[in-house]
Amino acid sequence: MTRFSIFSRIPCPRMARYFPIFHWLRFYSRRDLNGDLFAGVITAILLIPQGIAYAMVAGLPVQMGLYASILPPFFYALTGTSRVLSVGPVSIAAIMVLAALSTPEVSALGNPMESAIILAAEGGIILLLMALFRLGGIVKLISHPVLTGFTSGAAILIILSQLSHVIGVQFKSCEPELSCLATTLTNFNAMALLLAGTTLLIMLCFGKPLAYVLERLSFSEAIAVGLSKCAPILAVFCTSTAVYGFDLNGLFNVAVVGDVPAGLPRLSLDFIGSPKWQMLLPFSAMIALIAYIESVAISKVVANITRQKIDPNQELIALGGANLMTALSGGMSVAGGFSRTMVNFSAGARTQLAMLVAVSIVTIAMLFFTAGFYFIPKATLAAIIIMAVLPLVRLNSIIKTWRYDNCEGASEVVTLLGVLLLGIEEGLAIGVIMTFVSHIRKVSHPHIAVVGRVPGTEHFRNERRHTVQTWDTLLLLRIDESMTYHNIIFIEEFVNGELSQRPDTRSVVLIFASVSNIDSTALEVLVNLNKELSLANIKLCLSEVKGPVMDRLERTEFLAQLTPERVFLTTEQAVKTLLD
Repeated sequence: MTRFSIFSRIPCPRMARYFPIFHWLRFYSRRDLNGDLFAGVITAILLIPQGIAYAMVAGLPVQMGLYASILPPFFYALTGTSRVLSVGPVSIAAIMVLAALSTPEVSALGNPMESAIILAAEGGIILLLMALFRLGGIVKLISHPVLTGFTSGAAILIILSQLSHVIGVQFKSCEPELSCLATTLTNFNAMALLLAGTTLLIMLCFGKPLAYVLERLSFSEAIAVGLSKCAPILAVFCTSTAVYGFDLNGLFNVAVVGDVPAGLPRLSLDFIGSPKWQMLLPFSAMIALIAYIESVAISKVVANITRQKIDPNQELIALGGANLMTALSGGMSVAGGFSRTMVNFSAGARTQLAMLVAVSIVTIAMLFFTAGFYFIPKATLAAIIIMAVLPLVRLNSIIKTWRYDNCEGASEVVTLLGVLLLGIEEGLAIGVIMTFVSHIRKVSHPHIAVVGRVPGTEHFRNERRHTVQTWDTLLLLRIDESMTYHNIIFIEEFVNGELSQRPDTRSVVLIFASVSNIDSTALEVLVNLNKELSLANIKLCLSEVKGPVMDRLERTEFLAQLTPERVFLTTEQAVKTLLD
């Protein structure tokens, strides 16, 4: 394997901590270069139409999506710990920006471009502050079902928002009667619908069918996958050529992208003096949180395949800096894109050099080829968006989650419906709240099993699930959760409930094999429970107490009240001693 000597001499381990590019460059090889060059070209082919399309989703000028495809991925390439994550405009962030800009209080301020830039800047600052306080673990705050319900709902909203472009009709607010909607739909633009249909057909044919054919023709997997992902740029080229050649925008009123400013973005800090910062803060916080969680989730998917390590805190720095870069250059909020990342990886990307290649191609396009963007039909871009976000609608996940856990399935459904009916932020907030409520309910109602001995063994199992040996004078309870103020009352009521059904009981053994912590509230209840049982001439005993729990109990009077011979190393030992 040939390594580039100029890279292998790069020193500064401390610099590599904050700029991971200096780490992987030391081990960079010619084989890596070949994969990165090809993947970079393929990713750029996908990045350009997506940049334009997602700006359209956010209701912003298309150049803001292209500007967000230059400096942000460049900054992430220097500082990110994922070697293949493709940072840039993404569908979820785009629809959240649109939701923020569409609120009455924000839209009343005017200048949506400035508002979008401030959203990106605030999001970047929030992520950097999170990195300062090492809050990378915040990804655990939103459960997978809630995140899935959120992305499914957001994807459906994106699809619905693009239908007007597909049929070439601007939906207007109607009275609550079907005649208004019917009139709007009957005025659809047949040519726009044809262009959108052509785009969908090209993308369907260039997907798995083309990849299958190329693999059958002995092409490598990377080349087959890469070429099969060229459909968006091919669709843009074909439909734009048709619009230009047949004057479809003039004769059939087909909506096109229009003028795109040529050249690189102008760096500016004019947005700093805007009075909008405070009003936009809640929206930017939500966008930043979702962008970070989605990006880290995508990074970990690929990292698990390549056996690489993702540093969540460094990702906060990289994504925070990327969003500041997009604000500085007049772009929209950015994050890691799932489809682009998987295309980048499948096409052979080994490092972030692939994204640097893609950035170079986007830069060249902005310098010399923006005139060609004029005739891109919005119907084509809408079809590309629909195909890109359709895999995010995972309704089958709701069924699988519901079968496994009703509470988590309900959280996923509620989040999805909340996003669709109430809005992006409201739906996500409801899902998170419902998850916390469900978690608290589970913690406050721990599983407690009445156990008995499996005949012929020293194993003890739930008497409701197994055929076990039990004793009238002995009650064995296995508590499968730590004992805290959340659940100790439930545990106490469970013990008393079992004793009321077993009047001959003379000893109660609490099996602590799954108990990792007993807080002070739970300890006080245990002390009182022991006193109450003693008055009823019933012994309270413990078995299989973990070392850290025993260390804490030894510093209390409770353990002294149980001795002697009422704390046992094993449940078998407790049974033999108490029955004798």
